[in-house]
Amino acid sequence: MDFLDEGEYVTRREAMVTTQIMQRGILEKRLLDAMRTVPRHLFVPKGYRRYAYSDHPLPIGEGQTISQPYMVALMTNLLELKGGENVLEIGTGSGYQAAVLAHLVREVHTVEIIPEVAENARKILKNLGYANVFLHIGDGSFGWPECAPYDGIIVTAAARETPKGLLEQLKPTGCLVIPTGGPSLQHIEKWTRERGEWVSESILAVSFVPLRGAEGWTRDEWPI
Repeated sequence: MDFLDEGEYVTRREAMVTTQIMQRGILEKRLLDAMRTVPRHLFVPKGYRRYAYSDHPLPIGEGQTISQPYMVALMTNLLELKGGENVLEIGTGSGYQAAVLAHLVREVHTVEIIPEVAENARKILKNLGYANVFLHIGDGSFGWPECAPYDGIIVTAAARETPKGLLEQLKPTGCLVIPTGGPSLQHIEKWTRERGEWVSESILAVSFVPLRGAEGWTRDEWPI
């Protein structure tokens, strides 16, 4: 059961921003304001809401998770968003990452491969009034070329390696943030274009659920 009142959620959300994000060096005001605004507890199952602002991921069903708050902040910060961008998210999950992005950009396209997960996120985003988030059900390992090119792409599941198709859907000035690796070791990569070539920078060792789809992992290769 969820016994916390709304004031307690506000208090915990502020503590999340201060202790988990700012104290780890992320200080971009627009991003901090977004994370202060988005009611993270509404994106997790009711039985986990009292833990919504804790410093770890939480299960949301169908073998999926909502990422640790710091990881959401870190990956979003790596995109270096200024406002007015068209951004693609691969792996909608709970919808929380898309909601944070919605406060920072003009338009968010988010793709989820599991229909049940997608529909739950769609309901939450609609109830909260996020009119600039467009949710698509499909194989996100291919990206979403219909709405390309993108200023930024963020992938919230671990790929074997960076799908070339995602880089092809970026603007020349765009940025891709993606975790790559297998079940035992993954790293966040940041891709940008230098001297006409896409180059990557390894940021941090992480642990994500696997990216599913034709360019992702099969359940035999990486069961969860």
